[in-house]
Amino acid sequence: MSFCEHCAGQRFDRAQVLRTLRAARKNLQRRGRANPADAALAAAIQAVRALEIPHIEFDEDAPDEDVVH
Repeated sequence: MSFCEHCAGQRFDRAQVLRTLRAARKNLQRRGRANPADAALAAAIQAVRALEIPHIEFDEDAPDEDVVH
């Protein structure tokens, strides 16, 4: 599956944010400070994972056919 530059950039940015949040959560768990902070990070991870901002591509040759990806 290929993505336009805009969508590929969004996916890359989202993946970076998720990796950073997961690493922060793991560090807190190792230090034994997981309770309230873990719940907050888990909620943040879920919120970022849910971010699927559709990108609409307009086809000038077929004005009735827009592509969402």
